[in-house]
Amino acid sequence: MKQRGMRITKVYTRTGDRGKTRLAGGQSVWKDDLRVEAYGTVDELNAVLGAVRAFNAAKKGASGARRLEDELRWMQSKLFDVGGLLATAKGQQFPNMPQIIGPDVTRLEKAMDHCQEELAPLKEFILPGGGILSSLLHQARTVCRRAERLCVALSRRESVDPAIIMFLNRLSDALFVWARWVAKRRGEPEFLWQRESP
Repeated sequence: MKQRGMRITKVYTRTGDRGKTRLAGGQSVWKDDLRVEAYGTVDELNAVLGAVRAFNAAKKGASGARRLEDELRWMQSKLFDVGGLLATAKGQQFPNMPQIIGPDVTRLEKAMDHCQEELAPLKEFILPGGGILSSLLHQARTVCRRAERLCVALSRRESVDPAIIMFLNRLSDALFVWARWVAKRRGEPEFLWQRESP
């Protein structure tokens, strides 16, 4: 299937200098609009995953590096789809609009199930940390949860495809599992929450 490439000749437009931006379809909104917050946070998540990929690429021969790269590249593409959908004004439809569908959620669940086969059951909460990759994956998880919360808040005001919220919910779970899996594969420590005795 042939994809049409985008051509961006100028990065700055000066149209946002007064605090407004345009959604796909041309609707003008304030830059702190909840919809803009939602797709901006999805973009932030995508940037964190880009950092994970960069660190993963530096360890090409490490256990599981190829598999992680494949999954992260797919996640980033799907997040571009999510961002595009969220940036589209309510009621607007365009040819070849991206979609988030049930099999996208199922793919995340299958990946988690596969990783879990190598992991010991959790007996305590994990403190984010360990190696660089697992730490960044935990950071991505928290940004994903924020994106999910913003999408839920947006859905209470206007229409948001429920598949987007479901995808972000499952993605945050998957990022948690990937963080544990990477730590296990690379022999990095997992730090458990230490309960203090009263």
